[in-house]
Amino acid sequence: MTGLDEIRAMIAGGRRPPMMELLGIDLVEIDKGHVVFEATPGASHYNPLGIVHGGFAATMLDSACGLAASSATEVPMTCVTLEIKISYQAALSARTGRVRAIGRLVSLGRRVAFTEARLVDEADRLCATATSTLLVSERQRNA
Repeated sequence: MTGLDEIRAMIAGGRRPPMMELLGIDLVEIDKGHVVFEATPGASHYNPLGIVHGGFAATMLDSACGLAASSATEVPMTCVTLEIKISYQAALSARTGRVRAIGRLVSLGRRVAFTEARLVDEADRLCATATSTLLVSERQRNA
Protein backbone atom coordinates (compact mmCIF):
# COMPACT_ATOMS: atom_id res chain seq x y z
CA MET A 1 0.00 0.00 0.00
CA THR A 2 1.33 3.46 -0.92
CA GLY A 3 0.63 6.73 0.84
CA LEU A 4 -1.85 7.57 -1.90
CA ASP A 5 -3.61 4.21 -1.45
CA GLU A 6 -3.93 4.85 2.28
CA ILE A 7 -5.50 8.29 1.74
CA ARG A 8 -7.89 6.94 -0.89
CA ALA A 9 -8.92 4.13 1.51
CA MET A 10 -9.58 6.73 4.23
CA ILE A 11 -11.84 8.66 1.84
CA ALA A 12 -13.61 5.50 0.62
CA GLY A 13 -14.21 4.50 4.25
CA GLY A 14 -15.82 7.86 5.02
CA ARG A 15 -13.18 8.70 7.61
CA ARG A 16 -12.61 12.41 8.17
CA PRO A 17 -10.07 13.82 10.63
CA PRO A 18 -11.70 15.72 13.53
CA MET A 19 -9.98 19.01 12.61
CA MET A 20 -11.47 18.87 9.13
CA GLU A 21 -14.91 18.18 10.61
CA LEU A 22 -14.57 21.08 13.06
CA LEU A 23 -13.61 23.62 10.38
CA GLY A 24 -15.77 22.22 7.57
CA ILE A 25 -12.83 21.37 5.31
CA ASP A 26 -13.28 18.69 2.64
CA LEU A 27 -10.63 16.77 0.70
CA VAL A 28 -12.01 16.91 -2.85
CA GLU A 29 -9.11 15.81 -5.04
CA ILE A 30 -6.10 13.56 -4.52
CA ASP A 31 -3.39 12.21 -6.76
CA LYS A 32 0.28 11.42 -6.25
CA GLY A 33 1.90 14.64 -5.04
CA HIS A 34 -1.26 16.72 -5.55
CA VAL A 35 -4.25 17.47 -3.29
CA VAL A 36 -7.14 19.90 -3.17
CA PHE A 37 -9.10 20.86 -0.06
CA GLU A 38 -12.23 23.03 -0.11
CA ALA A 39 -14.09 24.95 2.57
CA THR A 40 -16.42 27.89 2.96
CA PRO A 41 -15.24 30.41 5.56
CA GLY A 42 -18.00 31.85 7.71
CA ALA A 43 -18.65 34.05 10.71
CA SER A 44 -17.79 31.15 13.05
CA HIS A 45 -14.18 31.50 11.80
CA TYR A 46 -13.96 35.24 12.58
CA ASN A 47 -11.31 36.81 14.78
CA PRO A 48 -11.93 39.93 16.93
CA LEU A 49 -11.35 42.14 13.85
CA GLY A 50 -14.39 40.70 12.10
CA ILE A 51 -12.51 38.76 9.41
CA VAL A 52 -11.66 35.07 9.11
CA HIS A 53 -8.76 34.20 11.41
CA GLY A 54 -5.50 33.56 9.55
CA GLY A 55 -5.34 30.17 11.27
CA PHE A 56 -8.23 28.98 9.07
CA ALA A 57 -6.20 29.59 5.89
CA ALA A 58 -3.07 28.27 7.62
CA THR A 59 -4.84 25.02 8.52
CA MET A 60 -6.02 24.53 4.95
CA LEU A 61 -2.56 25.27 3.54
CA ASP A 62 -0.72 23.10 6.09
CA SER A 63 -3.12 20.23 5.39
CA ALA A 64 -2.60 20.59 1.63
CA CYS A 65 1.18 20.64 2.04
CA GLY A 66 1.21 17.63 4.38
CA LEU A 67 -1.08 15.44 2.31
CA ALA A 68 0.73 16.35 -0.92
CA ALA A 69 3.84 14.82 0.67
CA SER A 70 2.01 11.82 2.18
CA SER A 71 0.34 11.02 -1.13
CA ALA A 72 3.73 10.57 -2.81
CA THR A 73 5.31 8.08 -0.39
CA GLU A 74 5.89 4.48 -1.51
CA VAL A 75 4.52 3.18 1.81
CA PRO A 76 2.35 5.06 4.33
CA MET A 77 4.65 7.42 6.23
CA THR A 78 4.25 10.16 8.81
CA CYS A 79 4.89 13.61 7.32
CA VAL A 80 5.27 16.18 10.10
CA THR A 81 5.57 19.88 9.38
CA LEU A 82 9.00 21.16 10.39
CA GLU A 83 8.52 24.61 8.95
CA ILE A 84 5.79 26.44 7.09
CA LYS A 85 5.81 29.94 5.66
CA ILE A 86 2.49 31.51 4.83
CA SER A 87 1.92 34.74 2.92
CA TYR A 88 -1.55 36.27 3.01
CA GLN A 89 -2.67 38.19 -0.07
CA ALA A 90 -6.36 38.82 0.76
CA ALA A 91 -8.53 38.66 3.86
CA LEU A 92 -11.30 36.05 3.98
CA SER A 93 -14.84 36.72 5.20
CA ALA A 94 -18.27 35.10 5.13
CA ARG A 95 -18.75 36.82 1.73
CA THR A 96 -15.67 35.16 0.19
CA GLY A 97 -17.47 31.95 -0.71
CA ARG A 98 -15.82 28.58 -1.20
CA VAL A 99 -12.00 28.54 -1.18
CA ARG A 100 -9.61 25.85 -2.42
CA ALA A 101 -6.21 24.92 -0.99
CA ILE A 102 -4.18 23.30 -3.75
CA GLY A 103 -1.08 21.45 -2.51
CA ARG A 104 1.81 20.20 -4.62
CA LEU A 105 4.91 18.16 -3.85
CA VAL A 106 8.11 19.96 -4.86
CA SER A 107 10.55 17.20 -3.85
CA LEU A 108 10.61 14.11 -1.68
CA GLY A 109 13.77 12.69 -0.13
CA ARG A 110 14.30 9.84 2.32
CA ARG A 111 13.81 12.09 5.38
CA VAL A 112 12.53 15.46 4.14
CA ALA A 113 9.81 16.64 1.76
CA PHE A 114 9.29 20.11 0.31
CA THR A 115 5.80 21.20 -0.70
CA GLU A 116 3.89 24.30 -1.67
CA ALA A 117 0.23 25.29 -1.64
CA ARG A 118 -1.98 28.14 -2.69
CA LEU A 119 -5.39 29.20 -1.43
CA VAL A 120 -7.74 30.61 -4.06
CA ASP A 121 -11.35 31.79 -4.10
CA GLU A 122 -14.06 30.74 -6.54
CA ALA A 123 -12.83 33.29 -9.11
CA ASP A 124 -9.33 31.78 -8.79
CA ARG A 125 -8.03 34.92 -7.06
CA LEU A 126 -5.06 34.24 -4.83
CA CYS A 127 -5.80 34.59 -1.09
CA ALA A 128 -2.68 33.01 0.46
CA THR A 129 0.36 30.87 -0.36
CA ALA A 130 2.57 28.51 1.63
CA THR A 131 5.83 26.66 1.36
CA SER A 132 6.56 23.83 3.75
CA THR A 133 9.36 21.54 4.87
CA LEU A 134 8.22 18.21 6.32
CA LEU A 135 9.98 15.43 8.20
CA VAL A 136 9.20 12.06 6.59
CA SER A 137 9.44 9.08 8.94
CA GLU A 138 8.16 5.57 9.50
CA ARG A 139 4.96 5.25 11.49
CA GLN A 140 5.29 4.59 15.19
CA ARG A 141 3.23 1.62 16.31
CA ASN A 142 0.92 2.24 19.26
CA ALA A 143 1.77 0.04 22.25
